[in-house]
Amino acid sequence: MNDAGFSAGRVLRGPVVSFLNDPGEGDSPEPGSLLHLQDGAIWLVDGRIQAIGDYAEVAPRLPAGIEMVDYAGKLMMPGFIDSHVHYVQLDIMASYGRQLLDWLNEYTFPEECRFAERAHAENVAEAFLDEQLRVGTTTAQVFCTSHPVSVDTFFAAARRRGLRMLAGKVLMDRHAPAALTDSGERDSERLIGDWHGKDRLGYTLTPRFAPTSTPAQLDTVGGILRTAPDLHLQTHLSENKGEIDWVAELFPDCRDYLGVYERYGLVGPRSTFAHGIHLDQPMRNRLAAAGANIAFCPTSNLFLGSGLFDRLACRDAGLNTTLASDVGGGTDLSGLATLKAAYQVGQLLGQPLTAWQGFYRLTLGNARALHLDTHIGSLRQGKEADIVVLDPAATPLLARRSARTRNLAEQLFALMMLGDDRSVYATWANGECVHQRDAASTP
Repeated sequence: MNDAGFSAGRVLRGPVVSFLNDPGEGDSPEPGSLLHLQDGAIWLVDGRIQAIGDYAEVAPRLPAGIEMVDYAGKLMMPGFIDSHVHYVQLDIMASYGRQLLDWLNEYTFPEECRFAERAHAENVAEAFLDEQLRVGTTTAQVFCTSHPVSVDTFFAAARRRGLRMLAGKVLMDRHAPAALTDSGERDSERLIGDWHGKDRLGYTLTPRFAPTSTPAQLDTVGGILRTAPDLHLQTHLSENKGEIDWVAELFPDCRDYLGVYERYGLVGPRSTFAHGIHLDQPMRNRLAAAGANIAFCPTSNLFLGSGLFDRLACRDAGLNTTLASDVGGGTDLSGLATLKAAYQVGQLLGQPLTAWQGFYRLTLGNARALHLDTHIGSLRQGKEADIVVLDPAATPLLARRSARTRNLAEQLFALMMLGDDRSVYATWANGECVHQRDAASTP
């Protein structure tokens, strides 16, 4: 601190890429949608971006002797955002594949029972956040378990690290082991009071999916949401055909699966519905009209054999889509791996995913759909300083391909298809370096 009590901060110097708007589906980004600086400077002060621009323009404004971090040859972008992930399923990733409902009963429910123990929840929360930062993800919307301690430990770990996170207690009161079922109302109200809006944390109401909640529980969740519209909501929708048939049996008076959530007031602008594979266009239109979003989880959809997500049908309906890992059904926490799988799904449907659209969705697009874009998702003056530093030469193969790229589009696409956790050179959250690839240990 100087004599006036002002922190000079530090400056990150190097190439910068950040989206300012949706780049569209074309081979080139829409005019005004992209910030690209060959030699950029990001001045960080007290967890925010004090200034950003070409280094030659920012340098004269910098205090003498300010700390400079050189990222020449790298690529600075906004921290990645994961719109749907189960931290409590970290240890069952890569369990032999089953269809969704079998997978829940064989792997998910037994694993989640372990989170009644605080020590186990703390251990997994720390490991999960270590992995998130290692792959450049600085914000996620997270499923905990039905145990309140699983939420407390996750939020406490995220708060210590200065992270912006959304999370919530899973709500289930039927069709699950007795150790995982409860009404959840009192616990949810306490957790909301303790954590929602504290530092960079937000609470997400989390009914697992329609079959594991009675109508009474869904009605209670809708009531909470109506009285606190700044809360988020997350659940699952139309992931698997067997699941859809089960919902129809349990809720015969509802017009369709989405109609269950509509009946109880769970479909709104802060609602995230994971998967949404087997939707018809009228259902997409209803979701779009409500301002909700569908979390596209390509590695999970492929791993569990659930189906291929029709991204362009959602776009035609005006429905927001976000990108998500859905670990543990998903096979990788990395946003780059999610982009690679999303591209492959798109190819099978004749819907090529450009690097522009992919990285937009992973950053500003996800932030907008989650109503977090006033804080994160782009590198602009005043925004929170969450930054991922990518290395286009992280591996010998990626380095060879990057050396042949002719422009930014090709460089980003190479990262999208050949990149992995090694491509994340550093991760910054709230203005602090929270992961450094080449360091002996995470700072």
